[in-house]
Amino acid sequence: MAAEEVLKEIGDYCRGAGLAESTFGRLAVNDGKLVARLRDGGSVTIETLARLREFMANHVPGERGTARVKDGAAPVAPRPPAAPVSTQDESTNFRFFDNRQKYLLFVNTCSEKWVVANRVSMELNHIAPRPPAVRVFDAGVGDGTVLSRVMRAMHHKFPTMPFYTVGKEISLEDVRLTLEKIPDRFYEHPASVVVLTNLYYAEAPWLSPKSPAAAQSMIWKEVALRGNSSHEFEEQLTDLQSFLAENWNAHTSPKTGGSMYERPIVLTLYREDHKFLLDHILPRPGRVTADYDLIIASQPYRARASAEFKAKRVIGPLARALGPGGRLIGIHSIGGDPGLEIVQKVWPGENPFMVDRHALLKALKAELGSDGRNLNFNSYADARSLFRYDMHTLPSEVSGSIGTSTLFAAWNAAIYVAQIEDNRLSEAVKNDTYLEATQEVLQKHGGLWFNDESYVISRRSA
Repeated sequence: MAAEEVLKEIGDYCRGAGLAESTFGRLAVNDGKLVARLRDGGSVTIETLARLREFMANHVPGERGTARVKDGAAPVAPRPPAAPVSTQDESTNFRFFDNRQKYLLFVNTCSEKWVVANRVSMELNHIAPRPPAVRVFDAGVGDGTVLSRVMRAMHHKFPTMPFYTVGKEISLEDVRLTLEKIPDRFYEHPASVVVLTNLYYAEAPWLSPKSPAAAQSMIWKEVALRGNSSHEFEEQLTDLQSFLAENWNAHTSPKTGGSMYERPIVLTLYREDHKFLLDHILPRPGRVTADYDLIIASQPYRARASAEFKAKRVIGPLARALGPGGRLIGIHSIGGDPGLEIVQKVWPGENPFMVDRHALLKALKAELGSDGRNLNFNSYADARSLFRYDMHTLPSEVSGSIGTSTLFAAWNAAIYVAQIEDNRLSEAVKNDTYLEATQEVLQKHGGLWFNDESYVISRRSA
């Protein structure tokens, strides 16, 4: 049966029962992400389909938020009330990358951000910026480490050119972390415009919502930083915390489980004493051109999503935003490393990295059609494309008896990269098998590392 038919059955049932799709998946087959994977192009086995239909047959829709149980069937727990700031309760539609504890532990114990920034900075040697500015778009700012490091490399490469940098990020916490990292950028390179936005991939390069309703509610805030020191800039950026807390809010899509902004925001930052120079670079509502010299797309999608989904929803819109001579560098995890070895010791056969760069670029060509005629799709040889990053450890930490904190950090990194959901983790951590597997792999390889691969999409010069 086609996934569309299964999704229609589930959607009709959930609407009648007043259940979130993730809650339905968890109750029916103990898999809260089942429906989201189906929407991303996944499939189900005949056995799973039978279990889904059995659940729907035995639990008929009742009042909203409940499902009345037929005689002899297991009861269904009522759905908890939604939290005030979200349309869903915290347990529904869980997205792995939104788990702050796992994310922060990963970025602070592994070198991925540093290594990715170095790889991205290599592309600066292949772009030829045109007036009035070097134009860069980051399709997922995260904690700001990659972007701030790339901006340092930009200053080294183009010390006298104005910069126009746009960063997409829907997470309030990541925006806060980013603002902590950029005060020195305005000091070292005064002719800089930095724009942060929570818009979607198909909107962010143009700083323009597609929905008329969203466009009407859009917040466009411009901040001219006063002074000439990093300390002064930092103080003014810190003063934005109340604005961010009030407006940079998101909720979870009941259909896809993805994060959605409540109101679209464009936050533009620049130095007041350089406004005259930057006036023709500053974005204005309805007057934004997406012709970027460099687009950074580092881990912008879930590994388990289909190639078609990644091409249509993420990389396709970004490729269309390249200017003449512009380059998009994409980076994602590829597996084949000790991190995946740990995961497969706990879940044999597990491999979320089924879509490599070759399959993705093939799907992208099909998605773009005639829009891709002026683009080059560069997958490169493995020697150029593949690179690795490591978990920070001392030699003494993995040569003998490995400390518990190191094991936990390594386990966290492995399940973070493999995007293992919490509902699967709860079973795995009921005993010490997962720590034993982690220790065995660390001692076998003398440490822990992960493999990423990169690809480049470039637009021919006009």
